[in-house]
Amino acid sequence: MMEETVKSKKIRILLIDDEKDFGFFVKLNLEKTGRFEVTTTTSGSKGLILASKDRPDLILLDIIMPELSGGQVAEQLLENPDTAKIPVLFITAIASRTEVQSQQGTIGGRSLIAKPVTPEELMAKIDRLFAGK
Repeated sequence: MMEETVKSKKIRILLIDDEKDFGFFVKLNLEKTGRFEVTTTTSGSKGLILASKDRPDLILLDIIMPELSGGQVAEQLLENPDTAKIPVLFITAIASRTEVQSQQGTIGGRSLIAKPVTPEELMAKIDRLFAGK
């Protein structure tokens, strides 16, 4: 019985992306599966506060954003002991699918997925990140 409770726990995701519409649709598509609980913000600095406060299971992070870039946010996440171990999946429009595939879906040791991304692609990538956990 205890094992069923653990398996049914939703994966908590923090999405940090300055494109409000993208965030809305990612949240909608992931949450409608019943497997995910998604919090969104369009601000890197607010994302850092939410990550530290909420400690999500995964952070989806855009690379190109005003104020703080995704790289700067990722650096600050690593420097904070409360957030250093939270996996980050970069989501970007600056790399094509082909470029991402040629890098085996990683950049600087972090997972990467190219925009536009379908809900199925995103869920498959998240499933791979959590496989074996």
